Amino acid sequence: MSIDYSVIGKRIQEIRKKCGLTQERLAEKLSVSVGYISQLERGITRVNLDTLSNISSELDCDIIYFLTDVTINDKNFLNDELAKIFNDMNSSQRKMLLEIAEIIKKRTAY
Repeated sequence: MSIDYSVIGKRIQEIRKKCGLTQERLAEKLSVSVGYISQLERGITRVNLDTLSNISSELDCDIIYFLTDVTINDKNFLNDELAKIFNDMNSSQRKMLLEIAEIIKKRTAY
Protein backbone atom coordinates (compact mmCIF):
# COMPACT_ATOMS: atom_id res chain seq x y z
CA MET A 1 0.00 0.00 0.00
CA SER A 2 1.38 3.38 -0.99
CA ILE A 3 0.66 6.43 1.13
CA ASP A 4 0.06 9.68 -0.72
CA TYR A 5 1.46 12.25 1.69
CA SER A 6 0.33 15.14 -0.50
CA VAL A 7 -3.31 14.09 0.07
CA ILE A 8 -2.72 13.90 3.81
CA GLY A 9 -1.11 17.34 3.67
CA LYS A 10 -4.01 18.84 1.74
CA ARG A 11 -6.43 17.45 4.29
CA ILE A 12 -4.40 18.87 7.16
CA GLN A 13 -4.45 22.26 5.44
CA GLU A 14 -8.19 22.03 4.71
CA ILE A 15 -9.15 21.24 8.31
CA ARG A 16 -6.65 23.76 9.72
CA LYS A 17 -8.25 26.51 7.64
CA LYS A 18 -11.78 25.39 8.58
CA CYS A 19 -10.70 25.69 12.21
CA GLY A 20 -9.49 29.23 11.54
CA LEU A 21 -5.88 28.41 12.42
CA THR A 22 -2.81 29.75 10.71
CA GLN A 23 0.21 27.55 10.09
CA GLU A 24 1.96 29.60 12.76
CA ARG A 25 -0.71 28.91 15.37
CA LEU A 26 -0.87 25.19 14.60
CA ALA A 27 2.93 24.97 14.74
CA GLU A 28 2.89 26.72 18.10
CA LYS A 29 0.26 24.33 19.49
CA LEU A 30 2.29 21.32 18.29
CA SER A 31 5.68 22.76 19.32
CA VAL A 32 7.05 22.41 15.80
CA SER A 33 8.30 24.91 13.24
CA VAL A 34 6.09 26.72 10.75
CA GLY A 35 8.31 25.33 8.01
CA TYR A 36 7.52 21.81 9.15
CA ILE A 37 3.76 22.46 8.96
CA SER A 38 4.23 23.99 5.51
CA GLN A 39 6.19 20.96 4.31
CA LEU A 40 3.58 18.58 5.72
CA GLU A 41 0.77 20.44 3.98
CA ARG A 42 2.64 20.34 0.67
CA GLY A 43 3.43 16.64 1.04
CA ILE A 44 7.17 17.28 1.04
CA THR A 45 7.74 15.82 4.50
CA ARG A 46 6.27 12.50 5.60
CA VAL A 47 4.20 12.77 8.74
CA ASN A 48 4.60 10.05 11.36
CA LEU A 49 1.65 8.55 13.21
CA ASP A 50 2.40 10.33 16.51
CA THR A 51 2.50 13.73 14.82
CA LEU A 52 -0.65 12.97 12.82
CA SER A 53 -2.38 11.97 16.05
CA ASN A 54 -1.33 15.27 17.66
CA ILE A 55 -2.54 17.21 14.61
CA SER A 56 -5.90 15.44 14.65
CA SER A 57 -6.27 16.25 18.35
CA GLU A 58 -5.47 19.94 17.83
CA LEU A 59 -7.83 20.15 14.86
CA ASP A 60 -10.54 18.13 16.66
CA CYS A 61 -10.73 15.73 13.74
CA ASP A 62 -10.70 11.95 13.63
CA ILE A 63 -7.26 10.73 12.49
CA ILE A 64 -9.03 8.39 10.07
CA TYR A 65 -10.04 11.42 7.98
CA PHE A 66 -6.41 11.92 6.99
CA LEU A 67 -5.99 8.28 5.99
CA THR A 68 -9.24 7.37 4.23
CA ASP A 69 -11.68 8.87 1.75
CA VAL A 70 -14.86 9.04 3.82
CA THR A 71 -15.37 9.28 7.57
CA ILE A 72 -18.24 9.86 9.93
CA ASN A 73 -17.01 13.45 10.40
CA ASP A 74 -17.28 14.04 6.64
CA LYS A 75 -20.83 12.73 6.58
CA ASN A 76 -21.83 14.87 9.54
CA PHE A 77 -20.21 17.91 7.94
CA LEU A 78 -22.08 17.32 4.68
CA ASN A 79 -25.36 16.78 6.51
CA ASP A 80 -24.86 20.03 8.42
CA GLU A 81 -24.03 21.93 5.24
CA LEU A 82 -27.05 20.51 3.41
CA ALA A 83 -29.30 21.36 6.36
CA LYS A 84 -28.06 24.97 6.34
CA ILE A 85 -28.74 25.31 2.63
CA PHE A 86 -32.14 23.62 2.93
CA ASN A 87 -33.19 25.84 5.83
CA ASP A 88 -32.33 28.99 3.84
CA MET A 89 -34.65 27.98 0.98
CA ASN A 90 -38.30 28.79 0.48
CA SER A 91 -40.82 25.97 0.02
CA SER A 92 -40.68 25.92 -3.79
CA GLN A 93 -36.87 25.79 -3.73
CA ARG A 94 -37.00 22.94 -1.22
CA LYS A 95 -39.40 20.99 -3.42
CA MET A 96 -37.16 21.53 -6.44
CA LEU A 97 -34.08 20.41 -4.50
CA LEU A 98 -35.84 17.23 -3.37
CA GLU A 99 -36.89 16.46 -6.95
CA ILE A 100 -33.31 16.93 -8.16
CA ALA A 101 -32.01 14.72 -5.36
CA GLU A 102 -34.47 11.98 -6.35
CA ILE A 103 -33.31 12.16 -9.98
CA ILE A 104 -29.67 11.89 -8.93
CA LYS A 105 -30.47 9.00 -6.61
CA LYS A 106 -32.28 7.09 -9.38
CA ARG A 107 -29.48 7.65 -11.90
CA THR A 108 -26.74 6.48 -9.55
CA ALA A 109 -28.68 3.54 -8.08
CA TYR A 110 -27.55 1.01 -10.68
